[in-house]
Amino acid sequence: MGLVDDEIKEISAENFAKLDKANITIVDLREPDEVLVHELPGSINIPFSKIGTDLKNVPKEKPVYVICRTGDLSEEIVEILQDRGYDATNVIGGYDAYKEFASVEKVEKQALFIDAKNLRCPGPIVKVADTLRTLQNESTVNVEATEDAFASDIKVWCERTGNSLDSLEIQDGIIKAKITKKDKLQVSNVATDSANNDKTFIVFSGDLDKTIASFIMANGAAALGRNVTMFFTFWGLNILRSAKKAKVRKDFIEKMFGFMMPRGTKKLGLSRMNMFGAGPKMIRWIMKRKGISSLEELIESAKEHGVRLVACQMSMDIMGIRQEELIDGVELGGVATFIGAGEKSDISLFI
Repeated sequence: MGLVDDEIKEISAENFAKLDKANITIVDLREPDEVLVHELPGSINIPFSKIGTDLKNVPKEKPVYVICRTGDLSEEIVEILQDRGYDATNVIGGYDAYKEFASVEKVEKQALFIDAKNLRCPGPIVKVADTLRTLQNESTVNVEATEDAFASDIKVWCERTGNSLDSLEIQDGIIKAKITKKDKLQVSNVATDSANNDKTFIVFSGDLDKTIASFIMANGAAALGRNVTMFFTFWGLNILRSAKKAKVRKDFIEKMFGFMMPRGTKKLGLSRMNMFGAGPKMIRWIMKRKGISSLEELIESAKEHGVRLVACQMSMDIMGIRQEELIDGVELGGVATFIGAGEKSDISLFI
């Protein structure tokens, strides 16, 4: 019989960050792609798909602390572990809360080496940006990546963010970069926050391939420290539709629009070689095999890094789409919202 909620042991993310990790066992329930970008050193990674088979392998010798992304799934797993005789504790708020409380000293030690091997664009740059954001000025990190484009990307990233690229070399197919964090306000050739360096995307197309490209660029711009606004209009609104059907009142025409349009990112087709729906499945399979983040992962990453997702209210009215049908994290806006963002941008792309 399971324990009631108030008997589940919990610890705040702040106190968890202070623990001596050598004396505990940490079970990380996040998906492997999340762990690659935001690693929790010393933890045992058991993603949701492997809980049924791998949970039994968690050792009992030390207290077990369970962490997921938000703290919800970990609470359920702690209850299961306690039922099995483990000294298990849930980390409240998950990794999202923990990363805010991890001390600069501890994060800095862990971040001296950044393993970006096998990550695909924009993964390596995002991981470098996220890591350096936690470090003090003049901290130095060594990065290793295997994606060929990283050699060019890291040069531009350092130049545009004001960080110092101390060395860059390629050995046996591995790109090795040494970077020192700098205060960009002290660097004369890098744009400050007061400059019009924002990026704006008009996402008109609802094609899978164009959407993937849009979010790769948006994540890359966010990693450069830019404010990014993505303005979704007409067919692009289908990208923001939740896969789960919402109960909303619609007239006949609006219902027909909703029936004919794809609901959610998993239903998007390709602009070329759609092949009656086989094309998107093939593209997704290739992306997974090559370790490229899925569209859904790119969208979540964009939201995590502050990319602004705006749905065009006028287009929603025409196509009969209600706000209740959209995914979380989307705001509504009109032409003034787009123009306002565009006037602060040095790049506006129509996709």
